[in-house]
Amino acid sequence: MKTAERDPARVRAHYEIERSLAERLRRASKQERRELYPALYDELMRRVDDHPLRHAVRSPEEIASSVAYHQNMLAPFLQPGSVFLEIGAGDCTLSLAVARGLKQVYALDVSTETTAHVVPPPNVQVVISDGTSIPVPAGSVDLAFSNQLMEHLHPDDALEQLREIYTALAPGGRYLCATPNRLNGPHDISRGFDATATGLHLHEYTVRELVPIMKRAGFRLVQIYYPSRHLRASAVPVEVLESLLETLPASLRWKLASREPLRQILTIRLVATK
Repeated sequence: MKTAERDPARVRAHYEIERSLAERLRRASKQERRELYPALYDELMRRVDDHPLRHAVRSPEEIASSVAYHQNMLAPFLQPGSVFLEIGAGDCTLSLAVARGLKQVYALDVSTETTAHVVPPPNVQVVISDGTSIPVPAGSVDLAFSNQLMEHLHPDDALEQLREIYTALAPGGRYLCATPNRLNGPHDISRGFDATATGLHLHEYTVRELVPIMKRAGFRLVQIYYPSRHLRASAVPVEVLESLLETLPASLRWKLASREPLRQILTIRLVATK
């Protein structure tokens, strides 16, 4: 993705605006958050007129490469006739691409703006959420997927959304959750300003934090997924690695966690099975 180089003063202004919006979300009540999730993202785009999401230019080749990467990631979990749910579908590019051969695809997002242009085929349904609810038929989904979404939820809403996803899944269904690791963050606009995320990444996780929440939501098995090899493995070795890194001084921990191969090992891709 290519973006125009931004003036440092504009980056600082973006940071201040996003941090103030995020603070409103952090302080909001549960009921208030249901209205604020979509409203604040719309407000951010209005107030930050040079936001990278507004000015990013992706070539057809870049779009095709991204879709192919995620299709390959999802391939082991989808069969002809499967039901797929993408949480945080955005412009629905991925949902539309995987729809061929599937029984049903639910493309879920909080924004009517990003999905307004989508003209879905008969087996794709665009679903608008309040940020935590998953309004699809219970017990219907074979695979749910979210990419760079969990960190945008208020931490008090994470368990509720995971329970909603669990309810949506068919017996034996799986949820593949990709989210950045806190140990080499922050990964939002506050990177370079703060030691932890203070923008609209309301909470960045470690594997050690996220696995217990998924199990509280009802999932019987939570594994690390390495998409390059289509390999699922115990999360314990990564949890041990995270524990060791957290004993180090913050600056050294960040440097180590940001370098390969640790950066790739720590990237969170969890498969939770109902």
